[in-house]
Amino acid sequence: MKIAFIGLGNMGGPMAANLAKAGHEVTGFDTAGVAIDGVAQAESAAGAAKGADVVITMLPNGQILRAVADQILPAMHRGAVFLDCSTVDVESARAVADQAQAAGILPLDAPVSGGVGGAQGGTLTFMVGGAEDGFAKAGPLFDIMGQKAVHCGPSGNGQAAKICNNMILGVTMIATCEAFALADKLGLDRQAMFDVVSTSSGYSWSMNAYCPAPGVGPQSPADNGYKPGFAADLMLKDLRLSQQAAEAADADTPMGQVAMDLYARFVEDEDGKGRDFSAMLPRFESRSRG
Repeated sequence: MKIAFIGLGNMGGPMAANLAKAGHEVTGFDTAGVAIDGVAQAESAAGAAKGADVVITMLPNGQILRAVADQILPAMHRGAVFLDCSTVDVESARAVADQAQAAGILPLDAPVSGGVGGAQGGTLTFMVGGAEDGFAKAGPLFDIMGQKAVHCGPSGNGQAAKICNNMILGVTMIATCEAFALADKLGLDRQAMFDVVSTSSGYSWSMNAYCPAPGVGPQSPADNGYKPGFAADLMLKDLRLSQQAAEAADADTPMGQVAMDLYARFVEDEDGKGRDFSAMLPRFESRSRG
């Protein structure tokens, strides 16, 4: 299959490399001029997209997605798939999907979960919005880049699923970090805390798979000085998207709002920028109730 991949950063680069290793003809473009083994380099996004069966994008935000769509859609042929793996606002995803459909192109919004490790290992989870025929055509590529792809319904629903998922993740990580900090002050050993909670009603992905306490549970960024597996900056971006969506849908999400406010303080006013989102634990350790 002839594939164009636009956006070859920490996530897009390994994803493109995995597609090339699987034998697909991959042409890439990134404004930073990134070179990926096995991936041909185009001089522009439109140049990469020309003649491609599937164009994949991994971009920072909805504004950039809209701008890239304006460039690549005129270069794509009818019946091609436009597979956007960025995490963006639902409104932008649906606007770009409408634009693609008007051009006879099959749009899919397919944000991912799994971080850089999942992109490198080909174990991502894709949350996909768009038509069934587009989902079926992209199916073999999901199998290469990830371990699971869930069709969530029409265009925009992939972004909706990602936003809701990451709102839960942000809230549960804060609660997990708060609980460890409280356990410390109550004199409860962290390993004992993990052993109880990880097998009791308080278990969660944040506790069981990504424990924020160093030396406790499976290996996680906490064991590497909180160097980001998933940066606090990106969590803040996703929580802001969740609250933007909640406002547009007139949904009451008080915990999501509080989580967004805490991560904003952590990233913008404290030392959270460039650290993993689980570095909330040392933040709470150093704070008193007042």
